[in-house]
Amino acid sequence: MTYIFSNHKKHRDMPVNKPICERLFKSQNRTGRMKNVFTIFVGSLLISACSPRYLIVQSLGNELANQEQSVEEDEGLAREASAFYLKLAESLLKESPGNLKLAQAVCAGLTQYTFAYVAFEAEKLAASDSTAAYRINERAKRLYWRAHKHAMLALELSAPGFQKKLASPDEKNWPKLTKQQIGVAYWAAASWGGYISLSKDVPDVIADLPLAYRLAKLAWTVEPDHAEGGLVSLMGTFESSMPGGSLIQASKYFDSAISVSGGKSAGAFVAKAEGIAQAQKDRQAYELLLKKAIEVSDLHLSLANEAMRGRAQWLLKTADDIF
Repeated sequence: MTYIFSNHKKHRDMPVNKPICERLFKSQNRTGRMKNVFTIFVGSLLISACSPRYLIVQSLGNELANQEQSVEEDEGLAREASAFYLKLAESLLKESPGNLKLAQAVCAGLTQYTFAYVAFEAEKLAASDSTAAYRINERAKRLYWRAHKHAMLALELSAPGFQKKLASPDEKNWPKLTKQQIGVAYWAAASWGGYISLSKDVPDVIADLPLAYRLAKLAWTVEPDHAEGGLVSLMGTFESSMPGGSLIQASKYFDSAISVSGGKSAGAFVAKAEGIAQAQKDRQAYELLLKKAIEVSDLHLSLANEAMRGRAQWLLKTADDIF
């Protein structure tokens, strides 16, 4: 996936309208940052008189990336708004594919949307409507891969040769991640893992599981507490999924995720239930972990916890099908 800046030269020598620029940036200093994406559109119209196209795209991209970090506790509202946000952010990323901050936001948004709404829907339908489940599952695979490609392109542009180095059999050649790359690498690995998990009938895809795990581990080595335990929880999921992986080591990763999050992440408990208790066929531990996830989501409201509450409730409801 390769993109170019269209019409970049045409804007390079654009005259600067200083009064408009000054009023705009003073306003931004007073408010701290734009409050919503509609304000971003208005801002783009104003700064088009004072900035080259590249700077406009970078500015808007960074603002949208900040929007992705904002807290939204209403899952219904988040789901309704996510399609618009993702399409807008993705269109800007196509203009500036090397913007690591925006690439992280787009990959994170697509991955979380796919996990919470698309892949989960396919799971729930599998027992009652296999045809619909298959169709939705294929869509989930496409979305996971789309997210992954955005993230990997950004990493490649920020460090040419990144993908080739990652695939090297020699550990000495593996890429060294910078702090700025950690978030993108985390979501690149997470979306990759999601794609692989839904492609169990495709050997060539399954063969990439060690590479996805390697990418996550490279990020974890630099910043083990990244995403408030999200990265180390991903490490646990990979370890428990790898052929020959250690459930003891995976359990340590999940416990670390619970500790790093201060016990406030429902996802860490759900991940341990599915990755450890289910694998060990320990129904009691499985149900205790899922109930703990629901308890955590009640105490600590967040969109991620709300999504995990729904998953935990469904897993409890369908436990008889698993054990």
